[in-house]
Amino acid sequence: METMQKLEILADAAKYDVACTSSGIKRRAKRGSLGNASPAGCCHSFSADGRCITLLKVLMTNVCICDCAYCVNRRSNDVVRAAFDPRELADLTIAFYRRNFIEGLFLSSGVIKSPDYTSELMERTLRILREEYRFRGYIHAKAVPGTSPDLIERIGQLADRMSVNLELPSKESLSLLAPDKSQHDIVAPMRQIRDSIATDADTRALMRKRTTYATQIAVPKKSRPFSPAGQSTQMIIGATPESDFEILSLSAALYKTMSLKRVFFSAYLPVTTDPRLPQDGAVQLNREHRLYQADWLLRFYGFDVTEIIDANHPFLETDVDPKVTWALNHLEVFPVEVNTAPLDVLLRVPGIGATGARKIIRARKARALGEDELRKLGIAYKRARYFITAGGRYCGKGMRFSREELHGALAAPINAGRHGIRAKQNCEGQMSLFDLQGHELTSGVNAIAI
Repeated sequence: METMQKLEILADAAKYDVACTSSGIKRRAKRGSLGNASPAGCCHSFSADGRCITLLKVLMTNVCICDCAYCVNRRSNDVVRAAFDPRELADLTIAFYRRNFIEGLFLSSGVIKSPDYTSELMERTLRILREEYRFRGYIHAKAVPGTSPDLIERIGQLADRMSVNLELPSKESLSLLAPDKSQHDIVAPMRQIRDSIATDADTRALMRKRTTYATQIAVPKKSRPFSPAGQSTQMIIGATPESDFEILSLSAALYKTMSLKRVFFSAYLPVTTDPRLPQDGAVQLNREHRLYQADWLLRFYGFDVTEIIDANHPFLETDVDPKVTWALNHLEVFPVEVNTAPLDVLLRVPGIGATGARKIIRARKARALGEDELRKLGIAYKRARYFITAGGRYCGKGMRFSREELHGALAAPINAGRHGIRAKQNCEGQMSLFDLQGHELTSGVNAIAI
């Protein structure tokens, strides 16, 4: 099988792994515009300084010994199978990188022969990239459940980020839909990655001091940090009956006990036929979106799970976001005065994000804030106005301050803003770097046609 045929198969099979933001569109280069996009093989991550990084997103192989009911690559599914050789995939990655198509690699895999055999193929690929090509770009590697600790350690020394897919929110659901996997095989590498990241950070802190506290013996220098971008995981939503309360409680526990950078939620897609799976065919994208919003509140806004949702109301509202739900249930807190409210209170106001709240704190030191100033700061004023006062005046003019009326106003569609920084985000056009013409690129393995 030709390399490009393998890439088409294995990049398409990788699209169900959502531990980054997929492009999801096909857009050709066009005269007068800059860049293009592809749904197969390309995804996006973000660097610490906010840059968007394009990654080659691909599987090492879609051959798998597991028979997970929800997976398109399950061994009983009749699909075309393919596998990359480590050298082949490394050469392909560098070929794309040298032509500025990508800035890094997102590598996952089915389980071929055994977890250790699969991980050895992945480790060899990354070692070729790092040591032979001296590639310093971003690499995200999936750890295969059941992999030996030694291989996890070796991959972690080569990858920037590692992740282990939790897949399903409970042990019972995992046993039902993925009988070839065990919770222990998933949790064990997560613990090892957590501990190795912490140990590596401690060692590097000692390196900066040159000696240890107790013995004053020099600490040996380490060549490469262990998974410096941390670890993440993914859960499938809607394939099993767990509630949003159970899912968010598990996410909060993972952030606390496993030091995860991110929990990703993936709405179940009916890609296989199995009586154990939901038969209605509905894809719960709205539910996935609300879970991401709730997860954001946990990570950046200081909310606790029980403030967002509880066992008596185990599912998130679908017509308003979780922050609005909390505000409507705690109207005694509102309206708040934007010129005097502390940061933790401003963070609870719907429409005011973490960045907006800090801008308000800084701006009000220079002058009193009113509607015009708040709009210029870039907050979602059309939402925030119902919960704030400015200079003692209620900003939700003409609105009765009641749960029913506020709920109706916030559940309605909101037109895009025409004020403040939002008005400056529209471009008249983009400069063309050069005229793109159809041509071929030679990868060293096969010809890669644009």
